[in-house]
Amino acid sequence: MSFGSSLFPTPHAMRFLSNSNRTSQLPLPHTFRVKSSSDVPDFLSADWLESRKKRPFGPRLDYSAEDAVRYQLEALKYNDQPRQDYGIEVMYRFAGFDPFERSTYFGPFFDLGQFERFRRIFHHSTYRVLLGHKERKIMSSLFVEENKYKQRVWIRGSRPEEEEIFQFTMVQRVGGCWDGYWLTESLLHDRDTFAGGLAY
Repeated sequence: MSFGSSLFPTPHAMRFLSNSNRTSQLPLPHTFRVKSSSDVPDFLSADWLESRKKRPFGPRLDYSAEDAVRYQLEALKYNDQPRQDYGIEVMYRFAGFDPFERSTYFGPFFDLGQFERFRRIFHHSTYRVLLGHKERKIMSSLFVEENKYKQRVWIRGSRPEEEEIFQFTMVQRVGGCWDGYWLTESLLHDRDTFAGGLAY
């Protein structure tokens, strides 16, 4: 067989190709149709955008470090709106600790993996000043590093002569699913409030 003959199909092959083209144009004798008893929904529901707006409040990619602190403090100011301890829930969403490891979020090492433990510390005599506070003032703020921010805040609580100073440390995550988000590394009271221990 020569090289040239292998490039061109034989007359028999040409007849087969022309026959197959003709048969492909013929209508199929049996058609298969499926009819659903209900309409198949679109991939996204009609109210998808509205439902996204109602998602739980928490970190957003477009928040700066200052925004993240401000929104957390606002949530604590109106802690029980729209439900009890909602502000603490917001704080928990912004918290940058690993729930499977002990954390120094409040200073000493605490197991904060369960929300209930986190919530109880906010109701401790030291941190409760944040809940429903009446007034606050930024005392200082500083970018310690490019992705680490600290802010000291004076808080006047809802009870008489209740004033405390707290320090937020915010960290911008690099890599992973939280890449670019500002999360709270710690929220510390100015004094060593847990020197005697804490049952939480």
